[in-house]
Amino acid sequence: MSFFNSIGRSMSRTPRGPKRSPTPTSSTFSSDMPPPPVPSSPVTPGVQKPLYLCSPFVEAALVKGNFKTIVVLPKYVDIMEWVAVNVFDFYTNLNEFYGVISECCTQQSCPTMSAGPHLNYTWINQDRKSVHLAAPTYIDYVMTWIQNLLDDENVFPTKSGHDFPQSFPSTVKHVYRQLLRVFAHIYHAHYSQILHLRSEPHFNSLFAHFLAFGREYELLDIKDVKGAANSPVGTGMLWEKWREMGILEG
Repeated sequence: MSFFNSIGRSMSRTPRGPKRSPTPTSSTFSSDMPPPPVPSSPVTPGVQKPLYLCSPFVEAALVKGNFKTIVVLPKYVDIMEWVAVNVFDFYTNLNEFYGVISECCTQQSCPTMSAGPHLNYTWINQDRKSVHLAAPTYIDYVMTWIQNLLDDENVFPTKSGHDFPQSFPSTVKHVYRQLLRVFAHIYHAHYSQILHLRSEPHFNSLFAHFLAFGREYELLDIKDVKGAANSPVGTGMLWEKWREMGILEG
């Protein structure tokens, strides 16, 4: 279903409940868990395949089968509300994962927002210039920006009788692109910490759900998932692997 094509008919919808709540998951960690060890440097080209592409880690998941079935718009549910609540959940769960491994993502260990051996994301500053930031700074900017959007009643309305703005689809697509970058960095630089926590089934399922939902509602561009030929995104190979396994659709 095209999220953008449906916006016209979705702007007038039935009144909603006063509040959304995140979908409960088993990806929440204990606050007293000891911090994992500092990660080693990201894998260099030609040395070895990333751990997240290796068996049995690439097959680890909480959800078996194709994710298409859990992203389809439920009957009688407004598409705007469906997208909003799922984006809220993706943000909440990803933020929890990052909070657990954040002690290993420092200015020293991650001086750039890396997502592949030859890919470092840049941030657009107030002067509209692309600047390189350390990964923890970049991610803090992203999460703060998204949290402010979620708290803005004019962007993510929660009160009955308040409609979503016309700009909502484009705003959500921008949010999705930034969340994808956070996922990509964690897979590239911190997957060893995910394994240390034995949470690869949880994290893989969250990311596969995120990818399937993004493709279903046209919130993700393939070029963002895979990257350029000379600077590929590491998780682009994971996307292809999961497609081969039948977890994701093309």
